[in-house]
Amino acid sequence: MKTLLLKNGRIIDGTGEKAFTGHVLISEDRIKSVLVDTDNLPDADSVIDAAGKVIAPGFIDMHSHSDWVLPGEDHDLAMKCLPEQGVTTIIGGNCGFSPAPISENMRQLMNISHFKLMNDRPLDYRWNSFGEFLDRIEKARPIINTAHQVGHASLRLGHSGLHQRPLSQEEMDGCLQTLERSFEEGACALSFGLGYEPGMYSSFEELEAFCRAAASADKPVTVHLKALSRISPTYPPFYLKPHNIRALKEIIDIARKTGVRLQISHLIFVGRNSWSTAETCLQIIERERARGLDIKFDAFPYTFGNTTINAVFPYWFLSRLPQAYQSRWARSVLRAELLLGFTLVGFSYNDFQIMDAGIDKWQGLNGHRVVDIAGQWGLSPFDTVLKLSEDSQGQAVVLFHSYSGEPGRETVLDDVLKNDLCLFETDALTRYGGFPNPAALGTFPKILGDYVRKRKLFSLENAIRRMTSASAERFGIRDRGVLASGKKADVVIFDPETIAETPAKGTQAAGRPKGIAHVFINGQHAVKNGEYISGARAGEVIRA
Repeated sequence: MKTLLLKNGRIIDGTGEKAFTGHVLISEDRIKSVLVDTDNLPDADSVIDAAGKVIAPGFIDMHSHSDWVLPGEDHDLAMKCLPEQGVTTIIGGNCGFSPAPISENMRQLMNISHFKLMNDRPLDYRWNSFGEFLDRIEKARPIINTAHQVGHASLRLGHSGLHQRPLSQEEMDGCLQTLERSFEEGACALSFGLGYEPGMYSSFEELEAFCRAAASADKPVTVHLKALSRISPTYPPFYLKPHNIRALKEIIDIARKTGVRLQISHLIFVGRNSWSTAETCLQIIERERARGLDIKFDAFPYTFGNTTINAVFPYWFLSRLPQAYQSRWARSVLRAELLLGFTLVGFSYNDFQIMDAGIDKWQGLNGHRVVDIAGQWGLSPFDTVLKLSEDSQGQAVVLFHSYSGEPGRETVLDDVLKNDLCLFETDALTRYGGFPNPAALGTFPKILGDYVRKRKLFSLENAIRRMTSASAERFGIRDRGVLASGKKADVVIFDPETIAETPAKGTQAAGRPKGIAHVFINGQHAVKNGEYISGARAGEVIRA
């Protein structure tokens, strides 16, 4: 059998225990042994000297949207940024939207913005069940390990379509049957996207039924909350208490009633007037954890996130598209409504940065702020947003800034990330073109370089535990996340003194991170000297 010895490294095994100098022996796709420093090293077919570097388990991106890219035969072109930052496993199917299962009813909805947002190249959707989707991923030979959740919204769309109403009993029964079957075919969790259509229309009774099904199958639920800001379009405007706190309390109540394990997705506070609610939300989560609720959350180390340009439009306007673009009345009402909403939330048009303009002739706009584009075009920022939306048919993708802080004002983000209940994610769209979300390239190196080495907000051992074993445990992944005999050989070797992101600067895109020396996925060399090895396709589909 082929063997590889990683010697003389500073081993951080993923358990949270203190680092020690030692060696890791890999045989084929598994770790054969982890040895404390010794002069009697075993023979191996190949040897890498890791002196001065850390040997750690491969990082787990516990909230990814790359599952929509994986079925493509050339997905490595879009996704190589993940192993290049040390990620060896992703968890897909987040925010309620999973590529499977697919029904004929849902195939007719594939042109809605949620699905085009996930992938800038078309998919053929030649699968039906959850198991068939996983088979398709295996056929595509993934460059990275992947575990998948089943999305509540995808189930709902498949059985009822895009309706602004609760499910009928027949539709509910169909959803729950498909959910159970998806668990049997390998889904690791159930995800909700309650801030999006159609999840926002779900009754408490519906959410409880889905959560009970997950609890019965011993699967966790991950939840994109109904509101991520103090004021949101998902609650009545006359409800004056913070909407995001209400949304958090509602899902906690459901978790308590059903006994399901609860993972709050991307705990972020959108808009400057929402930052003050962070302390209360963290206190609520910690209090519920102390009372016995199995609750954790995840976050990314950036003050921005990616979504569609239409995300700020209220649903009355979206429901009237495309005619509303040309309606003087609709535009006037929308202008006033956005002005009021931005004022209440603490948001501005300068917080819009174009990731992908969605039209070939406008690719030169990628990386620019809306206010700068407005100046070029001689339009108001409001009219610029509408033009980008209309001409791209809602497919323009943006980075929204002011999430949990802004440069120089990151106290809220620090408090979230240093909390021991926080696991780490990219929440990034990995795309073939456009201005990339810096999180897709640098999330884990940024945490290790900025938060650990420079600012010392938490220890290296603590960070690695939350990037590896804690995330694996959350989704029942038993053979990864720890450097130990018999575990899968997902390993990253990095320099703790130099690891860092290469940040975006203005319209200049983020670059490949620094300090990643080697990455091994199932024992196969995937990254060397920080660069993805072309053709390396050692990832596996993890069926729960």
